[in-house]
Amino acid sequence: MTVSLIYSRAQVGLSSPQVRVETHLSGGLPNFSIVGLPEAAVRESRDRVRSAILNSGFRFPQQRITVNLAPADLPKHGGRFDLPIALGVLSASQQLKHDQWHNKEFIGELALDGSLRPCQGSLPAALAAGRADNTLYLPSCVAHEAALSGFSVQAGDSLAHLCELLDKQQLNTFTAPTIPLNPAHGACLSEVQGQEAAKRALSLAAAGGHSVLLYGPPGSGKSMLAERLTSILPPLTKEQALTVAAIYSLGEKRSDEDFYLPPQRSPHHSTSSAALLGGGRLVKPGEITLAHHGVLFLDELPEFNRNALEALREPIETGMVHLSRADRKIAYPARFQLIAAMNPCPCGWLGYPERSCGFSCIRAERYQQKLSGPLLDRIDLHVTVTPPKPNELFQHTNQNASSDQIRAQVLMAREKQYQRQQKLNCELNASELRPYFEKHEAWLGEIMQSLSLSARGLHRIMRVAMTITDLSDNSTIERAAIQEALGYRSLF
Repeated sequence: MTVSLIYSRAQVGLSSPQVRVETHLSGGLPNFSIVGLPEAAVRESRDRVRSAILNSGFRFPQQRITVNLAPADLPKHGGRFDLPIALGVLSASQQLKHDQWHNKEFIGELALDGSLRPCQGSLPAALAAGRADNTLYLPSCVAHEAALSGFSVQAGDSLAHLCELLDKQQLNTFTAPTIPLNPAHGACLSEVQGQEAAKRALSLAAAGGHSVLLYGPPGSGKSMLAERLTSILPPLTKEQALTVAAIYSLGEKRSDEDFYLPPQRSPHHSTSSAALLGGGRLVKPGEITLAHHGVLFLDELPEFNRNALEALREPIETGMVHLSRADRKIAYPARFQLIAAMNPCPCGWLGYPERSCGFSCIRAERYQQKLSGPLLDRIDLHVTVTPPKPNELFQHTNQNASSDQIRAQVLMAREKQYQRQQKLNCELNASELRPYFEKHEAWLGEIMQSLSLSARGLHRIMRVAMTITDLSDNSTIERAAIQEALGYRSLF
């Protein structure tokens, strides 16, 4: 047989479309060409494949070799096609006894000595192959990650090892590792002395999936509070954890112990729009996607690039980020909880005459105006954090509620929401909110007019009021819950 067909998987964002690797051997001067929109790394696979085949004890055909990566209009990048190309050459030259390729898929980069190196995106490829009822073969060094998909995967250490397994029809199956369902959450919220109002706001944020802005002078505990939000969040579900693991499979890695732990990202304020949203030549996921189903903490919020902050508006609303390039359009999930912290003015002590720089009007206004109204309107909870008092800092008995205790309350509140509406309160739209506030409609209309609230701002108050009710023993929304929710919209 001079023509062979091997199946592989490309990487396009979080999707992993199937690729047909067609290899044809024909007469003529020896030549090795790859077609099908290959990028530089794929074209360079010719030399890696030739050396790997020779160093694995096989013969490299002295013929005209044409490899077609179909579909031809799908860009191919990376070294993941080395393994299927090498197998295609060996199959077309009849050096492999194995001839059952229809339900097998292969990805992996080859070293010159024939050993297999890892490639990015092994988990999305394993998920796609498993859903298509195919078996994925890949390097042993990434089989552990791919096995998280729940589908069985086959792995080998080298081209020769994998060919031996195929010829003898032996199995080298990797199964999903056992991961504890209750991960360690790190620092505890009880370590923060005082700040009861801010802790209450964090509990509401965790229970309803709301965004938070912490506003106060330096050293008041804003960063300590923000860093402990994940400690009161429930563990991820299996489906959520798989999505997060698939995102991190495209670049950064997470340890197995963090599989069910909501991710937390804390980019520096010098971060560019492309790093925050995603981008680059291969359109990699950005910080907001890496924080999917977790927390995005933006410290010193006004110091961020304004364009980067304004670009957060749509992802906050939709939970998706759409990135368009000349040759492709990629959509990444970005359902994150935004928690931001800022000082009231450049010196940080506006409202504290004994320490303020004195520029309480012009400089403070300019500093706060770095944040647009539409962005602030999308943040549910605006919380003032005041400096702790000395007697709070040096108290010997710690009676603060622990993260475990607060997380238990958060879990009960979320169970109410899923039983009632199958989603968190932060995801409710206007038509879904309206039935719960029928008896308060006239009063809410007066509030909206007197406070000049936007429709979006009013709906966010209603969502927070529902979360306040879920954390209490009440089954219906009372005026007190709405009044408390109103108190979280009074900063600007």
